[in-house]
Amino acid sequence: MTATILDGKLVAAEAKKHVKVEVERMKASGTNPHLSTVLVGDEPASASYLKSKHKACQEAGIGSENHHLPVETTQKELENLIFKLNVDPKVNGILVQLPLPGHLDENTVIERIVPYKDVDGLHPMNAGKLASGIEGLVPCTPKGIVKLLEHYKVPLRGQRAMIVNRSTLVGRPLAMLFLNRDATVTMAHSKTLNLPEVSRSADILVSAVGRSNFQVEAKHVKPGAAVVDVGLSRVDGKLRGDVDFGEVSKVAKYLTPVPGGVGPMTVAMLLENTVMAAMIQSGKN
Repeated sequence: MTATILDGKLVAAEAKKHVKVEVERMKASGTNPHLSTVLVGDEPASASYLKSKHKACQEAGIGSENHHLPVETTQKELENLIFKLNVDPKVNGILVQLPLPGHLDENTVIERIVPYKDVDGLHPMNAGKLASGIEGLVPCTPKGIVKLLEHYKVPLRGQRAMIVNRSTLVGRPLAMLFLNRDATVTMAHSKTLNLPEVSRSADILVSAVGRSNFQVEAKHVKPGAAVVDVGLSRVDGKLRGDVDFGEVSKVAKYLTPVPGGVGPMTVAMLLENTVMAAMIQSGKN
């Protein structure tokens, strides 16, 4: 068996085309979607992620700006900026690039963003809606994973899905999205016992660990499963995903590559969320 590759670049490009058409339609009716991002400090990976997001905004016709704050920025200074962006009628979406420096309280910062501008979908109100089955502004990576699986017609209803991650950014919201589509969901993490044995029962296996000492091998995977690789780590100076691509591709039916799988989908979903936020604020949703 050779796995079908789930091409995130291809699906993301299609999503971006739809976003661009919608942006042009909104502009014609007087709404100009705009995203504001916030970067605290000079972490190279965060800066690189933001650069790709702003480039995607430009290509889609979405206005964007970045607020780059020094690493010594205080909690109050950051919250003051969030308040200004909340009340700025030009700004439709607010994204604070995570992780923040250790002296800043990420949860409090996220709570300071008004829910209808929270394009990361992390505000407790948006998370609560998702938990109750309402899909509004949903975290971008889980949203992208579901769209990628649905594009390739990977069945979700009645399937056993396992997520190796329990974060509020990926694992928890993805579990809700899978449940909304009638999958049976198991969540695993660093303290899960007998992980290979548990994961081999999964029809859909999503790994988002991102540690150099962790790898999903063929023995973890049920023959014919769909495997989604979200993790990123650096080994011998090179970036790699969680999954042993060469070996798992011989067992799985579907498999995402790294790079070119989930990453492009995350950016595309950010654009979708920004447009959705703009529509909510203009009363045109």
